[in-house]
Amino acid sequence: MVPAAIEPTRYSMLYAQILLNGLVLGGLYACIAVGFSLVWGVLNVINILHGSFVVLGSYIAYFAYVHLGIHPFLSVILAGGALFALGYVVQAGLINRVVGAPVLTTLVLTFGLDLILNNGMIVAFTADYRTVQLAHPLGSTVVGGLVLPLDRLVAMLLACVLTVILYFVLVRSSIGRAIVAVRMDREAAALMGVNVKRIYAITFGLGALMAGAAGSLLSLIFPISPLNGSEFLGIAFIVCVLGGLGSISGAIVGGLALGAIQSFGALLIGPQHGLTIAFVLLIILLIFKPTGIMGRRGYE
Repeated sequence: MVPAAIEPTRYSMLYAQILLNGLVLGGLYACIAVGFSLVWGVLNVINILHGSFVVLGSYIAYFAYVHLGIHPFLSVILAGGALFALGYVVQAGLINRVVGAPVLTTLVLTFGLDLILNNGMIVAFTADYRTVQLAHPLGSTVVGGLVLPLDRLVAMLLACVLTVILYFVLVRSSIGRAIVAVRMDREAAALMGVNVKRIYAITFGLGALMAGAAGSLLSLIFPISPLNGSEFLGIAFIVCVLGGLGSISGAIVGGLALGAIQSFGALLIGPQHGLTIAFVLLIILLIFKPTGIMGRRGYE
């Protein structure tokens, strides 16, 4: 017979473990969403390609580990660099031609490009799920009764570091200040000598870089398949609405919130419905607070 006094402690430890798992996952969600939010906020382009960029980053990490022995923590550099180059070329060569058109035009274009990239990955890699099986995983440790999965924890910390680096790039560098200027007023920035089309291409490349880096880190957690692209895109949408469009700090808050909501939702109604709660919350926020938790009016 378990003493009644032990029951609250047991449940509090369970809830603390679920919250920890949610926050670890949420840090990775923030890394997925921050690039999507940046492109949407600066270019006013809803980048449907973003989910496939994440998957492509996972494939780069997978093949780098299987064939070259490069750990996914290190292949973040490879995936991020390759996706930056791809994003820059796609934006400069295609999307820049219609970037001033109505949102529906760019939406259809990125949707078509996503179909091409996604089906190209299916042809090249098949739709079978693959996983990164580390030869020497970090394992887990117990701190204060909570189980810390070290591989996931390090992946989350790296994702947060990348997000913070992006923030300082936007705040401290000349390129970052140009990006912010174009976001605030494209015409005024052009009059001040800013090459708007080049800044658009760099911004899109940075968004793709963050997607590729997130994909590399997620390869340690999620099975890899082109079929996951739509799920990652949905996560990016939800995090942007939760945290606020165009806000890096909002993406971090939104990602952590989504991770916690999904974890507790999985406990309440089953893991298969964890994301359903997040989408219901998305609809509620769109109705009552479309700017999100940390968004500012004017950037919805």
